[in-house]
Amino acid sequence: MMVTFISQCEKKALKKTRRVLDAFANRIGDNTWQTLITEDGLNTVRKMLSKTASRSTAVSCHWIRSRTHSQLVWIVGNRRKFNLEGNVPVNRTELDLSHKEWEQGWQLNEVIVLATAMAGLFHDFGKANALFQQKLRGQTTHRGEPYRHEWVSLRLFEAFAKGKKDQQWLDELSELTPETATEHETELLARLFTETDGYQPVFDGLSPFASLVAWLIVSHHRLPVNYDADNAPVELSQIDQWLFRCFGSHWNAPNALDLAKYDTQALADNWRFPDGTPFLSQPWQQKARQLAQRARQYPWSAHGQVDWLSQRFVSHMARLSLMLADHYYSSLPLEKSKPKWRDGHYAPIANTDQSQGKRKSALPKQQLDEHNIGVAINARRFAENLPSLKWTLPAIAQHRRFSQGAEQEKYRWQDIAYQKTKTIATQSETQGFFGINMASTGCGKTIANARIMYALSDPWQGCRFSVALGLRTLTLQTGDAYRDLLKLGDDELAVLVGSQAIQRLHEAQNTPNQSSGGSESTEDFLEQLFISYEGQIYDGRLKHWLNKALHRSWWKVISSPPK
Repeated sequence: MMVTFISQCEKKALKKTRRVLDAFANRIGDNTWQTLITEDGLNTVRKMLSKTASRSTAVSCHWIRSRTHSQLVWIVGNRRKFNLEGNVPVNRTELDLSHKEWEQGWQLNEVIVLATAMAGLFHDFGKANALFQQKLRGQTTHRGEPYRHEWVSLRLFEAFAKGKKDQQWLDELSELTPETATEHETELLARLFTETDGYQPVFDGLSPFASLVAWLIVSHHRLPVNYDADNAPVELSQIDQWLFRCFGSHWNAPNALDLAKYDTQALADNWRFPDGTPFLSQPWQQKARQLAQRARQYPWSAHGQVDWLSQRFVSHMARLSLMLADHYYSSLPLEKSKPKWRDGHYAPIANTDQSQGKRKSALPKQQLDEHNIGVAINARRFAENLPSLKWTLPAIAQHRRFSQGAEQEKYRWQDIAYQKTKTIATQSETQGFFGINMASTGCGKTIANARIMYALSDPWQGCRFSVALGLRTLTLQTGDAYRDLLKLGDDELAVLVGSQAIQRLHEAQNTPNQSSGGSESTEDFLEQLFISYEGQIYDGRLKHWLNKALHRSWWKVISSPPK
């Protein structure tokens, strides 16, 4: 086939694309190439361009079908440099800065931002206890703690916010001074429930927003599990109330079920704070004031009496942001620490530098106040950028194999389903779509599902979808079917197959907490996953966090349009 390549690249991307295209085609202009090439050769060109693509990359490929007609085959990089036909715009009449495409449908994003940032400020308060600090400094022989630091952090936040309306405890934070912070610290430690007097519900008495923050604090490493085998399962009639009726410390870690292996001093040190909590840190006080003042300005009354914890989308996205920020900031090297977020008079540390040797000889890496501030700020920034994530991820756009009619008669129903779906594509953008595909084995459900997803999307913006299957063999077969029948290459499709990861994750959930240098967030249980993807790695505005915080394999999954 005769093809023409058009490059609208900028900066360093221009040199990279020229180097690739010069090897396959004749340059007939400064940024234009033309050549005769096979389909396999054309796929090779696209793969090579995709591997080095960035936000400054923009290359289109046109197939010369006749003397008067050419067809856009694909675009690598920034599609906004071309129009629907792959032509380069020569003039612009306006610049839309409203970004309505990603601002619609995220009315509660400010709640997500406020919740994840507030939880970030409190999430590791429990690390200030004497036993945890002894562990970081190698001064104790105990394996783990009776009560994990997330549980202690939850109890500290509970002692501060319990019995207060959201407006009340936010007002107290917004007016923090060194003097009032000391008063709150004293009151907080006096009200702290130390788990020595029996079970007491945690979430009773917490206001709606405080309940959401408390949930994020206790679940920022792992979801609670009922480890006590003697406890009867929660009744279905009470499933919505389990957090208030039976949730206790043993849901957070099995260590709390066997306190006999800890001496009295260790149990006491788990709830003793000789250096206080980050409430005493002036940089922490400043960030708490700023965030609380922002939260006070939010029109909470516009939503009425909302149980924010029951808003699954809000709680899920806030937890995702907090965990990613914790993972990211904990992984930063010692030289990337932020002295401006530390109070020189506040001694507790959050983690140690494991790159220099074993835990006993490791140096302190991040101060506790700095770590809480760093996680809060990064969680806030990440959550603020979530609405734009969809518009920055790679997608399959203008792929003729998805819209091409079926060749065999028994697959004609796919064409009917495709055309019917296109008629409701616009409505599905605001109303969603739920479908059930019921067809016999061998009728082409696998390809039909992909075509339906493509029909629901804007062909210019492209389509991204995930297919979850229960069998490893079936997963590989489905991946092969998409590659062969829809002509999707390794740079357009990712296939993820689990191996030992689930078993390792399960074992980790049931072993004593032995966090590595206080940086449990940096541990990766998913390194054994097999992921087949050779395409362009995500290069959008969230790359700052995803590059550091996620294992490269998961980064590949995020980058791939279908998986």
